[in-house]
Amino acid sequence: MANVTFSSPSLSRDITVYAIAGDRGTILGVAKAHKIPIPFDCQDGECGSCLVEVTHFNPKTKYAIALTEKEKEMLKQLGKISKVEIEDAEVNDMPPQYRLACQCFVRNEDILVKFKGDETVPPPGPHITHAVKNYTGGVEIASLDEFLGYAVKVEEDAALHFDIIAAKMEEHGNTEVAALFRQLAGFSRLHLAEAKSRAANIDLSKVIPPDYAWPDHETPERTSLWAGDAALSRLDALKAALEGEKRGYEFYVSIAAKTRISEIAVMAKEFVKEEAEHVRLLEAWIIREEWLQKTAAQPLN
Repeated sequence: MANVTFSSPSLSRDITVYAIAGDRGTILGVAKAHKIPIPFDCQDGECGSCLVEVTHFNPKTKYAIALTEKEKEMLKQLGKISKVEIEDAEVNDMPPQYRLACQCFVRNEDILVKFKGDETVPPPGPHITHAVKNYTGGVEIASLDEFLGYAVKVEEDAALHFDIIAAKMEEHGNTEVAALFRQLAGFSRLHLAEAKSRAANIDLSKVIPPDYAWPDHETPERTSLWAGDAALSRLDALKAALEGEKRGYEFYVSIAAKTRISEIAVMAKEFVKEEAEHVRLLEAWIIREEWLQKTAAQPLN
């Protein structure tokens, strides 16, 4: 089974799909099956419209790359392949950076596929999940001051929680993941500083109701208590962080989508964009960690 992650400005967020062994086909075939909007025209390697950038998560592994003459010629015409890359593909079985989605077959490997998308189509707005459409946050935010009060609470809580998880990871020697959580805590503090600077003259103790309510009576970015478990694996820690970041993201998207106050909508959308980057970062780390665990479990030939 292969994980194929598609990334493009035409997508509201990166999308990872699973290509089943024996039924994978080309990158374009997988994309069409999952309604990923990779541009295409001839589907026969002669127009170049389905150009994609492919990142292999294990770039040193030989893949027996099969470049068709059509693909090779079109990539040369587009200026997307060098003589060295052609030689590496044909002699050393090493993949080039760019491929034609209609010619490149998905193998039993995890890859990241980047494409520009149809530039004539307006960029999409924030992705709103089914849960967000029904999520109210327990209260209706009626003013910019109130929104900033909630934002301060969300970001304070997130920074504190990420620092706690980082400390637990450091105790167990998971320094790489601990560093990521410290980075996420830093992002939250940047949001916190921004909200506080804009709310400089607001009495935050009055803005935030004493019985403010999110699901489970927790701020959106606080994950379940097990996320601070000292025995947590790196993968579980990343998934716990992703859970929190998605809740924070969905909180801001919900506000941006539902508020009738333009100032709140504009500011909430700024926070949505930044939270979406955090979600992408964590999703990429999770894909990488799952791939590392899968390859470590495979017997050596």
